[in-house]
Amino acid sequence: MVAQNFVVDLNKPLVFQVGHLGEAYQEWVHQPIVSKEGPRFFENDVLEFLTRTVWWAVPVIWLPVVCWFIHNSVQLGLSCPRVALFVVIGILIWTLLEYSLHRFLFHIETKTYWWNTLHYLLHGCHHKHPMDGLRLVFPPAATAILLFPFWNLVKLLSTPVVAPALFGGGLLGYVMYDCTHYYVHHGQPKTEVPRNLKRYHLNHHFRIQNKGFGITSSLWDSVFGTLPPTKEGAKSM
Repeated sequence: MVAQNFVVDLNKPLVFQVGHLGEAYQEWVHQPIVSKEGPRFFENDVLEFLTRTVWWAVPVIWLPVVCWFIHNSVQLGLSCPRVALFVVIGILIWTLLEYSLHRFLFHIETKTYWWNTLHYLLHGCHHKHPMDGLRLVFPPAATAILLFPFWNLVKLLSTPVVAPALFGGGLLGYVMYDCTHYYVHHGQPKTEVPRNLKRYHLNHHFRIQNKGFGITSSLWDSVFGTLPPTKEGAKSM
């Protein structure tokens, strides 16, 4: 199904075109187009609607769920200091999951029609159109589906009292991640820490796309040796 010398028509829905690029997909998808107006994905209006999510939907939908899970641990008798501890642990686990998904799944190299198509839907679209503000955060319907296996895994690995706080912390980490991700693309930070986060992530998009996989921090890039080189270091390489 891969067409030789295929050229993507940006004026037509993209999802079912990109697979035809074959091995050329990787080069194409990592040449970003900087525009706040995103492309059309599908001809079908319902499918197209489901690919677009305003950033504030993430905290509005998921923060009440976070509170509900944390409250459950309190109701089951877990002390407030221990609740806080397991929430923090949940957030930390999320940061590792965030890094691992970004590095090993979102940046997997594909070359067949359906794998290219799937990768484009999952993450390739974000690298091709990094400033598309309606495709920066994960659609809530997809998040809800993924929460079920993660919740069951947390219940399997922890106690009934601890599991809600731990899961609530992980979900809070996800909310922080998606809001941070939107902000580093579209916010105008005035202080040093968010300005450095923005610079760090945009460096991943526009300079060295196989380094700097952390979004909320560079912690796991430091641990696993995927920190991008400094500009001075890059010049000397």
